[in-house]
Amino acid sequence: MPDTQVLGATAHAAGSEAVDVIVIGAGIAGMYQLHSLRKLGLSVLGFETGSGVGGTWYWNRYPGARFDSESYTYAYSFDEDLLAEWNWSEHFAAQPETLRYLNHVADRFDLRRHIRFNSTVTAARWDEARRRWDVTLQDGATFDCRFLVTALGPLSAATLPRIPGTETFKGQSFHTHDWPHEEVDFTGKRVAVIGTGATGVQVIQTIAPQVASLTVFQRTPNWCTPLHNKPIAADEQAKIKANYPAMFEILRQTPGCYIHITDPRGTFEVTEAEREAFWEKLYAEPGFSIWMANFRDVLTDPKANAVFSDFVARKIRQRVKDPKVAEMLIPKCHGFGTRRVPQETHYYEAFNLPHVRLVDIKATPIECVTETGIRTSDAEYEFDMIIYATGFDAVTGAFDRVDFRGVGGQSLKEKWWEGPKTFLGLMSAGFPNMLTIVGPHNASTRCNIPRCIEQNVEWITGLMEHCRDHGITRFEATSAAEYAGAEQMLREFYGYQ
Repeated sequence: MPDTQVLGATAHAAGSEAVDVIVIGAGIAGMYQLHSLRKLGLSVLGFETGSGVGGTWYWNRYPGARFDSESYTYAYSFDEDLLAEWNWSEHFAAQPETLRYLNHVADRFDLRRHIRFNSTVTAARWDEARRRWDVTLQDGATFDCRFLVTALGPLSAATLPRIPGTETFKGQSFHTHDWPHEEVDFTGKRVAVIGTGATGVQVIQTIAPQVASLTVFQRTPNWCTPLHNKPIAADEQAKIKANYPAMFEILRQTPGCYIHITDPRGTFEVTEAEREAFWEKLYAEPGFSIWMANFRDVLTDPKANAVFSDFVARKIRQRVKDPKVAEMLIPKCHGFGTRRVPQETHYYEAFNLPHVRLVDIKATPIECVTETGIRTSDAEYEFDMIIYATGFDAVTGAFDRVDFRGVGGQSLKEKWWEGPKTFLGLMSAGFPNMLTIVGPHNASTRCNIPRCIEQNVEWITGLMEHCRDHGITRFEATSAAEYAGAEQMLREFYGYQ
């Protein structure tokens, strides 16, 4: 009897459709996981809230949405023919092209037949007697699986600010994550953008030339550096493809899985003139070179970080004409690179336009949204459109929206109430046969995400193969393993003793 029959032989819940593995989510992680498990001969089923594949790139259709990692470093690496046949048009592809790519992958590997779209998982409960998970959808349909894999995405639970009156506004309003699928016309519109994180930066720089007026409400500025995007010429495309093996080897070795290699020198091991010249070179290079290929101590030595932060601050002052506005755009509470660095294209120049205004909501907080606009502590503004670039309930937010119940009915949300507890970000004690591709403590939340996704998917697939070959129907991380893994992470990533 084949091993796959052993996995599927246990009786399942009455009235439920049963498979070996359910995967929640059909983004980059979920798609690759379905493909990999299907190759093992396991029966698989994916659930996706959206009406199509793509995850982040399905939902985030806001103006200016694009990669901050080089397109070719972001793409799947598991199939040589896929790499050879796809041509990226830009070094940092925009959302529409990325979504076309992911739809191409879904079609090429015939993944849609394993995915139920417009299907939101609301609950998953472990049945110890049967050693299986019972999964419930929003419409009440139930399903049954031996193994449960979450591919929820670290930035899939969008959050609106807790501002009174948001529901009263009579104009158009959108959170960037829930952007309309139809085109939005900005012509002649008075527009507000709340938020200047990476998403806000992309929206602001894109729509500023199109609107009648733009008012940006900023709580905390970010260190932003030029993306320097450009089209990929045919001869360059050929060189990129020829270099794929060497490039992916570099990506496997660098921290964060980026193509940029840290400079081995220390900030103060060179002269001031050499330092300035090197930083000018980095500032002119594309992507995260300035963040990941900087001197080795810029992200570890506060003095080195302060000197480089001052360099970037000078660049902002050079680019923004109004000195007061420039100072508002320079972070004062964190050093360069200690948070992910938004990549921009003429973002700072947008604030030189006469119809663009910057409001510091730490100095003058937003009191409420009105029928016609926004009221702060010192002014009232009228708008035709409000864009909420206010981020996400990151990493754990998507998990909180599903009622996961493990051994003895234990709630995952309650277990994680004071902070997530996991084994290497892949499992959590008390939740057998449940695996997480992207989640808390997981490398995928801290890197060029598809590279870490592939690593995790392949680890999970190896575990599934082991279970299949040895007839294993239950596995679980121990609390001791969780604790040991957390200690190791604190030592290696944060330097705690």
